[in-house]
Amino acid sequence: MHPIAAVLAACLVLATSAVAAAAEPQRIVSIGGAITEILYALGEDERITAVDTTSVYPPEALARKPNVGYMRQLSAEGVLSLSPDLILLDEGAGPKPAVELLDAAGVAVTHVPTGHTVDELERKVRLVADAVGKGPEGAAMAASIRTDLADLEARLASVASRKRVLFILSLVDGRPNAAGRGTGADAVIRLAGAENVFDGVEGYKTLSTEALAALQPDAILMVTRAGSPDVDPLAIPAIAATPAGRAGAVIRMDAMHLLGFGPRTPGAVRDLAARLYPELHLAKAGPDGR
Repeated sequence: MHPIAAVLAACLVLATSAVAAAAEPQRIVSIGGAITEILYALGEDERITAVDTTSVYPPEALARKPNVGYMRQLSAEGVLSLSPDLILLDEGAGPKPAVELLDAAGVAVTHVPTGHTVDELERKVRLVADAVGKGPEGAAMAASIRTDLADLEARLASVASRKRVLFILSLVDGRPNAAGRGTGADAVIRLAGAENVFDGVEGYKTLSTEALAALQPDAILMVTRAGSPDVDPLAIPAIAATPAGRAGAVIRMDAMHLLGFGPRTPGAVRDLAARLYPELHLAKAGPDGR
């Protein structure tokens, strides 16, 4: 190549790179815990201007970033006052008038769908990564998540008898609010190679004593949240009388780790499976939850 032509080609490459870098968002507001996890896993934390209160992992997200509040009680004015050039918004965010104001504000807004299947988790990762100009990295992360879950599924194929699990979201006056089909908890239980004993209903429902006794779970699954006291489900006679109660089989896991459906999901599912099926000697998730 002629020397002048080579110089011009090099200049064109540099100019193209500069334009691409300038086009990438630099002030991102991340609204949704899984979205924030994905951004940190991509190494894009420096471009995050603010997060919401569900962004509990990694801990430095809430500790070091401005907080726009709970994602279902957003103030559009508060979000826009941070001068974002990209808002990544969990589809569960609200209220609706605030979301409509954000959409109409002239700022780039990417609505990130929730979902509890492996395909939906993969799409979520890819969507967030594409929005911040990290498509190849997002594709690699999504592929890794799928591979990890497929490997776990292969390990669980040897389980002869599937554990029957009841997920209790909360206990009110001695009555459990439990997860039926179509919930994140139902998806995690199934991914961990177990059966959701409450899959005869859809969504979350409060159980009567009689219904609880009929379910006969082998294990009770609950979540812990920072600042919330743990409630002992075995103090409730109807639960104590079940196979899970007699065996003391109560599994508690961090709420965002278990139900966040982000980069740490394979680790969370593996941790649950390890506690349900100790005979498989599954490796626990590392310090980063993966």
